[in-house]
This record gives sequence, structure tokens and C-alpha cells, in this order.
Amino acid sequence: MALFLMTDPAHYEVCYQINPWMRPTTWREDRDACLAGAKAASGALRAALKAIGAQVETVEAARGLPDLVFPANAAVVLDGRVLLARFRHPERQGEEAIFRSAFCKLKTRGVIDEIVDLPEDLFHEGAGDAIWDQGRQLFWAGYGPRSSKGALAVLKDVFGREVVPLELASERYYHLDTCFCPLTGGEVLYYPPAFTEAALAEIRARVPEELRIEATDADAEAFCVNAVNVGRTIVMAKAPPALRARLEARGYDVREVDLAPFILSGGAAYCMTLRLDRTSQPAAASIAAE
Repeated sequence: MALFLMTDPAHYEVCYQINPWMRPTTWREDRDACLAGAKAASGALRAALKAIGAQVETVEAARGLPDLVFPANAAVVLDGRVLLARFRHPERQGEEAIFRSAFCKLKTRGVIDEIVDLPEDLFHEGAGDAIWDQGRQLFWAGYGPRSSKGALAVLKDVFGREVVPLELASERYYHLDTCFCPLTGGEVLYYPPAFTEAALAEIRARVPEELRIEATDADAEAFCVNAVNVGRTIVMAKAPPALRARLEARGYDVREVDLAPFILSGGAAYCMTLRLDRTSQPAAASIAAE
């Protein structure tokens, strides 16, 4: 059973700008309505995950840390081992102690086994920039806007798995999870303009053309690449009909959630969750990337 970490959105707001998507002015125009919408959206995402059989652990909200609602950036988790994140922007650095405390509690309960710290001279923003591909038995690792390239060696050392470096080409797609999503059938949904030519060459070398699903501008701007895939189900933000049709034609059950309040801050379904039960044990009969 899939197990996810989410955060109570009680203190979520868009009050600063550290990526091009963030719209503090829009938030300030009607704070109460925006917060009510965010609480409803978070609840809808939680319900969508539970509807497909997943369990959800919750981190309490903390005033003054609005991006705590994006726990994908908190850590990389595989085989019960947790590599804690170190945030580049001061606005998010206060999250580190909150997430450390949450993981310590999970360790006490036996949900995770080990917590590892990143060296102090490096930045790495968790599963947002290190996406485990179960079928290929490797990490796709973004770097540039938020995560240090040097952190990729730490990732390989901690987890003992191949790490494929993917340099991100735009502040607009500042984490890998905004533009890259491996799927359980072996496909990869990705947005080519977000990557350097060298990164695109890495993707094309490892993913056959028939398994590469190129997102359009509209797909990426709707934050649909920032999706959660469990089995044959994909949970994502409201999708352009053409993308939904493309995924359904490949046998996926697409479940959409209105995540507009979080897209105002540059995040959606994947950003709002962190999967805690990922394992490197190969899937029985597929090249899955669950």
C-alpha cells in the first residue's frame, strides 16, 4: 500500500516570490477565499490518494513557513532511508527543522529506518530533484536552479543506485518534478524545453521513443507533469483534454484535482506529497516506475 506524507495547509499562503509562478499579489487580493480554496484542494488531493488505496501521514502546519505544504522537497526516501534536504532559498530553510522532527517521529514509529544529513556545503531539495524510477532502478536527478550538481554524488553514495544527471534549463521549471514524471508502464512524461540539450540526450538514451510522452506548453503550464502515479492511476491537476486522452489511450486512469491555489505558488500534486514506502526491490513483471 502506498504511503504518502502531506502537510496541513492551515498556514499556507503566497507571500513571497522565489519562482516565476508565485503570485503574492493575487493571493493578497482575497486571502480568505484563497486559503479556503487551498484547504479544499489539499483535502481533495488527500481524498483522491485514499480513494486509490493509499495512506497519508500528516505534518502539522507552521506559521511563517507557507511552502511547508510541499513535502516532496523535504527529503529523498528509498528503502526506509531518508536523505534530508537543504534548501537554497532562505524563505524555505526554516522548513528543515520541521521536517527533521517529522522524520524522527516516523523513525520512532518504525515507518522509516535511517535519517542521513546532506553535507553543509551542498543544496538539494529532496524528491523534487531526485525521482526514483522503479523499473529502470535509477534516480533521475535534476540540478541547477535549486539543487547543487555536487549533491548527486551524495545521492549515489547514500542509496547505492545509479543517478542520471539532468540539468534544468529554466527558472520556470526549477525542480525536476515540474517537468519530468516516470510512469509505471515505463513511459516518461516530460517537457523538453525545461532541459538542456545534454539532459535531453540522457533521457533519449535511456527511454525509447515509443515510451517518451512529450508534454505541451499547456500541459506543463497546467502543472500536469507534476503528477502522482500509483499503479495504473495518475493523480494530477486539471488537465488539458488532449493530455488526458493520450494517457488514457495508454491504459492509465487519470484522476484530476483542482489544485489552482497551489499552482499560484508553483506546485501541484507531486510537490504536495512525499512517498515514504518507495523500495528498490524490482517490480515483479514490469519496468514500473511507481
